[in-house]
Amino acid sequence: MRVSRKDVSSASHAIPEVRFEEQELTSFGGLVLLQAVDQAIGLRARLRSAVRHLPAGGAYSASRILLLLIVHMFLGWRRLRDLDYYRDDPLVKRVLGLHRLPDVSTVSRRLGEFDERSVGELRGLLRQLVADRARAASPRRLTIDFDGSVLSTKARGIEGTAIGYNSKHKGARSYYPLFATMAQTGQVYDVLHRPGNCHDSRSAKEFITSCIRNLRSSGFSGLLEARLDGAHFSDETCGLLEDAGVEFSVSVPFERLPKLKRIVENRLVWQRVDENWSYFNWSWQPRTGSKRAYRCVVFRQRVLAPKKGPIQLELFEPVHREYEYKVVMTNKAVGAEALLQFHNGRGSQEAIFAELKSQVSMEYLPSRRLVANQVYLLCSLIAHALSKEIQMRATTPRFEANTPTRACLWLVERIDSIRKRIIQRAARLTKPGGRLVLTLAQCPAVEHDLQRLLDPLRKAAAA
Repeated sequence: MRVSRKDVSSASHAIPEVRFEEQELTSFGGLVLLQAVDQAIGLRARLRSAVRHLPAGGAYSASRILLLLIVHMFLGWRRLRDLDYYRDDPLVKRVLGLHRLPDVSTVSRRLGEFDERSVGELRGLLRQLVADRARAASPRRLTIDFDGSVLSTKARGIEGTAIGYNSKHKGARSYYPLFATMAQTGQVYDVLHRPGNCHDSRSAKEFITSCIRNLRSSGFSGLLEARLDGAHFSDETCGLLEDAGVEFSVSVPFERLPKLKRIVENRLVWQRVDENWSYFNWSWQPRTGSKRAYRCVVFRQRVLAPKKGPIQLELFEPVHREYEYKVVMTNKAVGAEALLQFHNGRGSQEAIFAELKSQVSMEYLPSRRLVANQVYLLCSLIAHALSKEIQMRATTPRFEANTPTRACLWLVERIDSIRKRIIQRAARLTKPGGRLVLTLAQCPAVEHDLQRLLDPLRKAAAA
């Protein structure tokens, strides 16, 4: 439709006077989604159950502090001090069930009152939340990826931190937790907190065993799969997974196995996967005393080699290619191409870590106490899981069955996209005729997305 310049242009350029008045206005109209999912899954009751052993502690209970931290990270805030910028928001107070939000010092002090039992209960809550969604999505097969991620800090004197390998902040103190992520949902299933100077495999076998046991006890009776990197390569880990009936794939580290390097160098016959990949099978015992031999598949990929020396601007320049190698040990009875796709699918875990660190403040350490930092980390993981839960309840899975790479079964957006489009919307709370109404500015796109996400949560809460 053609419009005239007169209909489009405006001569209004005056700067308005700025006033601050007490109004029932909220900057987070889309936060009603979190309130709805809270009622749908009984989040408040679960939080109260997780910390029921702690003392009441004055006006603000431990469960209220946990819910406040989840809301804090769901909205995209990072530091505890950022609480001052939304403490008068009426919808935030309504979601929390408070007339007045606590001071930053109160939140910090209450964080220091949590104990190890609280951490264990919160881990159980996270596992239950993710397991319920995963079992409903894929009742026959679930895939767990195990990997660690560095949480750095420039501060000194933080309990439990240590100086370890850190490619981005060399010499910084850090934690190095081990994460178990659920491939079918794109959520973190469980986390093991560790200091920054530990090896990737430290306490990993016990953690893997507990994840398998907890999934079985939650009611899942299908096939479990696990994917691990070379740091977890050992006869004990492979035997543990084999004895537990778990199908696994684990990267084999070349640098620790000179014998393997010689075998690959002397190999002449390779079977073709496609124009870039080829492979051969090899049965191997990880060590002399191993009880069994495992199937190893040695892959090589043709890649462009970087050209050395000066670049000449010639009409025809030869392209040099060389090979990159990858060895995967597995007990899966699948072809080489299917195994390659399955094992490469674990790269999606890095996207989950990136979102957790940049969007829900997983890397922020609010306290000098270890338990307080563990609680804050778990609240960030729960906030991330809830953002996915909201979307998955409102949409049907894009895949009816697991893909070769075990991609997330839903097409879900990052939490920052949901914030920008829906959560961070100005609105007004009113009570015409005694009925509570949240009014947002008219925008068809926002109305469509908000109602699409909100309706399934309302139905679940009413059921």
